[in-house]
Amino acid sequence: MSFAGASIVHAGKVLQQSVTYPGTDSSRCYHLLVIEGYSHIKDKLTGNGITSRPFQVGGYLWSLAFYPNSTISKHAGYMSVFLCFDQKNVEQPVKVDLRFSFIDELDKQEHGHISQVVEFKSDDSVWGRHRFMKIEDLEQSKHINNDCFTIKCDLNIMTSCIEVPPSNIIQQLEHLHLAEVCTDVTFEVGYKTFTAHRFMLAARSSVFTAMLSGPMKETTTDTILIKEMEPDVFKALLDFVYTDSMPKMEAGGEAGEDGAEVVWLVELLAAADMYDFQRLVSLCAKRLSEYTKLSSVTDILDLAEQLHCYGLNEACVEFKDL
Repeated sequence: MSFAGASIVHAGKVLQQSVTYPGTDSSRCYHLLVIEGYSHIKDKLTGNGITSRPFQVGGYLWSLAFYPNSTISKHAGYMSVFLCFDQKNVEQPVKVDLRFSFIDELDKQEHGHISQVVEFKSDDSVWGRHRFMKIEDLEQSKHINNDCFTIKCDLNIMTSCIEVPPSNIIQQLEHLHLAEVCTDVTFEVGYKTFTAHRFMLAARSSVFTAMLSGPMKETTTDTILIKEMEPDVFKALLDFVYTDSMPKMEAGGEAGEDGAEVVWLVELLAAADMYDFQRLVSLCAKRLSEYTKLSSVTDILDLAEQLHCYGLNEACVEFKDL
């Protein structure tokens, strides 16, 4: 817990040389109210208090108010201590776990210990105890030493203790996909089979929604035959369904070398358009625009015009005009 300074009261007045740290912004701090010359203030009239120097905790201004003979007559015979909220223009209530104790009770935290969670809602808001301790008990206790004693005020500005972790739904869906857990539909593509989840396909594609929930025959079978598509291209489609990111080309052609990735990207773009994955269409078009220096630029241009990929179309036309 950080030290938020000390206010020294001597002969009933707060000394200017009191140790304060107005810049303290830690949310867990303590301030000391040091009473020197208690015999000079013990006979103060009820309602006459002493206010500490202001101090800062959690970015807010505070002060302590000490009454040697309480604040009102019905609490006569007791000393009172309060925490004052001196901050103006606060939109939300400030919740504080507040503790008063004598400095010599740090190990015991017994007699004179008061702790409570309090909300301070505006400036001039005050909380404390009218009956902090009987004056008679104080004067007979060991808290007073050489006519001095110190009251310690611990403040813990409470913020939400519930930390919300970042969303990992994409990783969870990808795990569901890779582990093939709870799959309910199988696709036969060429010489390979792939399993998937109907709800994921329907959620991502209007074409799959119609295929899997409409009157089409695919709604009544667990195995669907996909024709005229390479297995690696269909796999890339499924990877996109679960990750929402650009799929990677399967091993077998070195990405970036003549024609290898371009051919795959062209096929993937056409498949994405066929199944209404418009985000994937854009991702493929963006990647293809980086390969317009290859000899296949004319083929890419034809596909761009066919699928109305205007950005890819412009990139191809710009390269041809060089």
